[in-house]
Amino acid sequence: GELEDFMKPGPKTHRHHLRITGDELRELKKLTGWMAEAFGLDRKIEKYTGTRPMTFYRWDLDCLLDVISMALEDEQVYPDTSAPEYQALARLDERLRTEYDAVYSAE
Repeated sequence: GELEDFMKPGPKTHRHHLRITGDELRELKKLTGWMAEAFGLDRKIEKYTGTRPMTFYRWDLDCLLDVISMALEDEQVYPDTSAPEYQALARLDERLRTEYDAVYSAE
């Protein structure tokens, strides 16, 4: 459809190559159910093993940052912000935001 065509990467589309492993990946995989409208990003993350960097586009990062932010703010998901699981997701959030801002903050 029209939206899928809009979401196709073009030759000038920035590709982010990021490796996510260990606790960060484990926590991210818990959130794939929240990514239903993310053009296959949920399946991509479910299959991802962390051995090689994964390619993300801006819209992937938008989705990941939104989902992670919602999870970190949800006390039912993370009642204890000092828990290692919360800390792992917070680290991933920081890494993704740094990557995102490095490319798009000037816009």
